[in-house]
Amino acid sequence: MMSGNSVKIKICGLSRPVDIEYVNEARPDYCGFIINVPKSIRNTAPEQVRALRADLSPEILPVGVFRNEPVETVAGLLKDGTISVAQLHGDEDEAYIQKLRSYGDFTVFKAFRAPHAADGGEDRELAVRWAEAVNASSADMVLLDHGGGGTGQTFAWELAKLIHRPFVLAGGIGPDNIRAALDQLHPWGVDMSSSVETGGKKDREKILAAVAGVRKWNC
Repeated sequence: MMSGNSVKIKICGLSRPVDIEYVNEARPDYCGFIINVPKSIRNTAPEQVRALRADLSPEILPVGVFRNEPVETVAGLLKDGTISVAQLHGDEDEAYIQKLRSYGDFTVFKAFRAPHAADGGEDRELAVRWAEAVNASSADMVLLDHGGGGTGQTFAWELAKLIHRPFVLAGGIGPDNIRAALDQLHPWGVDMSSSVETGGKKDREKILAAVAGVRKWNC
């Protein structure tokens, strides 16, 4: 799953049957379901994900996105095949990741919220500490994001230069800036959600355009 030189694509925040239709047509590598996060407008319950998952193309790997969810719940959804990857977006630490892996040989993504960047002072020190945590994470893949995710905003991309491992780029990545992001940062993958929506709902044309943009760059 983690091999290959082509930039991987994840469309996140699916919640409707028509969203599944869109990604089945666009064929990203991954799609994401935000599970048990009531504050998110894209929130889904496990039973809802199972129903949506049933119509998902087998070529697309389903990712469960969690925020401080009990580890037993995450492990259960991985074990029963509801999801193939767990993406942790909360305050989950190394102990949490190790406990999750004690339940099985699971693939784990961990999101890190990028801090403000500055040339010096406390902001710079914070950025260095953030990068150290990202580089040291035992997660199979790290995701660099703005804020708590789904904000539609980019972070200071220069921070990515502090990361010395493959990463997924998130935060405001979409059809309008995808090529610039790929040219500048060369991420392992890109994660898109609000940038491929219109009025808070997934937009077929935007999804197709975003995926096509990455595929064209890969060629």
